[in-house]
Amino acid sequence: MNQWFCAAVVALSGAGAAWAAPYIPASDAQVLAELPAGARHAGTPARALTATRLDIALPLAQFDISRARTTGDLRFLGYAEAILAPWMQQPRVAPQVLVLSATILQSRHAFDASLGELDRALQGSPNDAQAWLTRAIVLRVLGRYSEAMFSCEHMAGAADPAVTALCVQSLRGLTGHLQEAYAAIGALASQELPPQVRAWRYSELGEMAERVGNDEAAEHWFREGLQIAPEDFYVRTACADLFLRHGRAAETLQLLAGHEAMEPMLLRIAIAHRQLRDGAGSRGEALLSEAFEVEQQRGEAVHRREQARFMLDVKQQPSAALAAAEDNWRVQREPDDVLILLRAAQAAHQVSAAAAALQFVKQTGLEDVRLEPYRNAT
Repeated sequence: MNQWFCAAVVALSGAGAAWAAPYIPASDAQVLAELPAGARHAGTPARALTATRLDIALPLAQFDISRARTTGDLRFLGYAEAILAPWMQQPRVAPQVLVLSATILQSRHAFDASLGELDRALQGSPNDAQAWLTRAIVLRVLGRYSEAMFSCEHMAGAADPAVTALCVQSLRGLTGHLQEAYAAIGALASQELPPQVRAWRYSELGEMAERVGNDEAAEHWFREGLQIAPEDFYVRTACADLFLRHGRAAETLQLLAGHEAMEPMLLRIAIAHRQLRDGAGSRGEALLSEAFEVEQQRGEAVHRREQARFMLDVKQQPSAALAAAEDNWRVQREPDDVLILLRAAQAAHQVSAAAAALQFVKQTGLEDVRLEPYRNAT
């Protein structure tokens, strides 16, 4: 979404706090679990407790999902999946477990499977706002905006009104009402919201500002988001993309310093070194080539958009970039997915390859000034 998977996603670890009824210990002295710093839950006493205590399993699984999101390390999804496994095998699976399982599937881009889990959760708990929000997120990534809006509207009454408004207006911003949605989200009073939801708001504002063509405002909103959630790597990559688009490679490297272990960050670093022509990106390029090759061998599509950008902006192989962008388009349909497909099609001199994306833009009413040079060329 946003960059989101922005985004996403932000919503689950943070927005859930806006409406969920969490387990509250009887006193501040009560210990749920003791985890050494950086520990894998599977190797701690807490792991044993998660098999019999749902009130411990859920927050620990949520913690691992959040860690996967903030670090970009997908192994944390495996840890969360292991925690949830015994509860997924119950005769009647709790809706909260299904929602977290759906979140893991979403993070792996198994979108149809994620929607299936969410449908099961909503059958058992029709007013589960977090399930509706997660469903809206998945459908938004797929470009199924009317269905996503239906899910957003079902949150009303169960979620914080600001969270519902964010959900609704973010979709209106993708369906021909960008200026109005941008103004509506800007007018939201978010001081009382959890930090993750406030970061989501800033991320939406930043990406809407980019699509409107106000890059100065976009940078302001991204920086505000990073002040609240400095570990939010979706906002950080969105800000890096803004810098790269303006040739601010040195600032990009400064922004991403210390985040070299994450493939999306490493991609932006490699592009920045290419822009600077300093010859310092060869190791990062080799790591990215290897990572994308492994994903392809496994049949995964988690970073197909990044692979397309890598082939186009770093390796300068437009045909390979177009192939990856087309594969990515078959999986997800966010504005950045449209952009990379248009760019790759133009660079490869195969403008007809972007026909489906252009039709999608026309049907949805998607407004994005970044697309204009490529739309006009096609």
